[in-house]
Amino acid sequence: MTDVSKDQVFNQVKEALVELFELDEADIVSDAHLYTDLDLDSIDAVDLVVHLQNVTGKKIKPAEFSAVRTVDDVVNAVAELLKEA
Repeated sequence: MTDVSKDQVFNQVKEALVELFELDEADIVSDAHLYTDLDLDSIDAVDLVVHLQNVTGKKIKPAEFSAVRTVDDVVNAVAELLKEA
């Protein structure tokens, strides 16, 4: 999964959120806050990280994900990981 656009990463993250947490696709927008808008908790965030690790084949360090608050933050974190290939 190298040379992917942010749109592709966003779609991947959106798919994961819909699949893992049964969220409405329409609610998943770039500036949606994971905890307040999408009603995720810290356990959900861990599940999301594990899923994204499996999809990308990259190890996500907890410290890199601790600052993530919005869907766009997730997209940016994953995009950065994919650049490190």
